[in-house]
Amino acid sequence: DTNRRTMPLAGVAHDPWFFWDGRRDSLWAQALTPLENPLEQAGNRAAYAHYIKARFGERYERIFGPLPDFSGMPLNASPLGNDAEKAAWHAMSSAQRDAINGVFVNIGKAIAAFERSIAPAPARFDRFALDLATGAEPKGDAVFSKQEILGLKLFIGKANCVTCHNGPRFTDNSFHNTGVPPVAGLPPDRGRIDAVHQVEADPFNCLGAYRDGEVAACGELRFMVKNAPQLIRAYKTPSLRGAATRPPYMHAGQFSSLDEVVAHYAKAAPSVEGVSEVHPLELSDRERAALVAFLKTLSE
Repeated sequence: DTNRRTMPLAGVAHDPWFFWDGRRDSLWAQALTPLENPLEQAGNRAAYAHYIKARFGERYERIFGPLPDFSGMPLNASPLGNDAEKAAWHAMSSAQRDAINGVFVNIGKAIAAFERSIAPAPARFDRFALDLATGAEPKGDAVFSKQEILGLKLFIGKANCVTCHNGPRFTDNSFHNTGVPPVAGLPPDRGRIDAVHQVEADPFNCLGAYRDGEVAACGELRFMVKNAPQLIRAYKTPSLRGAATRPPYMHAGQFSSLDEVVAHYAKAAPSVEGVSEVHPLELSDRERAALVAFLKTLSE
């Protein structure tokens, strides 16, 4: 298990940043990270490259071109591995390391190509919104209850959820400190403020040698906000599509239900570090229940 809650894949094709803190700036660079994480796949990039050649060599070459000559290369090597793997990696020539990296990168790009095809399923809200936009008479599950209508009004009005949860995916794709408490026993987690340096140092970032396209496409990385106090304990706004079916909530699963999430935002406790962007809300029990009812319409 990792220290963070797994994020959904549906709609990731539209994300500019990846992970809760945005420490990767492309879907393919994100896809590589779990492969070498000792808490996840716990592999090493040389082993992956050898495996691709042995198991998928012909298919790989049809898509990406000729595989490098692996003769003389270690079976296990990585700049992020154990001591033996790191030593093997640094003993390789720069050309050998680049060859291994090239295959490793293409693994990430193949995974990302699949992940980009995953889209959120249409939900009741979509049918409701389409009828509203076209002037059609709502029917079936596109008819919202009075409670769900109240929840929608609160979402875009008094509760102010739409400030961050906006657009077709109900996310602004940005990072916010909302006063979510840390989890006892987990290492310190400062969110976006630390991830900025990680994404800058990532050899697989958009400004690195393995990107697709021109440097002009790297605007997010070139102009990202750095060292600003609002980045302390700031985490990415998750999409609310399908949220009702994906407990627990927040970056480390701090809340087990949508009711707890709404209660957290209503109370607006101060952040343990940095400054929370949310302010206390005077919501009645009826209003809290209405917000949860509306959020459930965003799930299939």
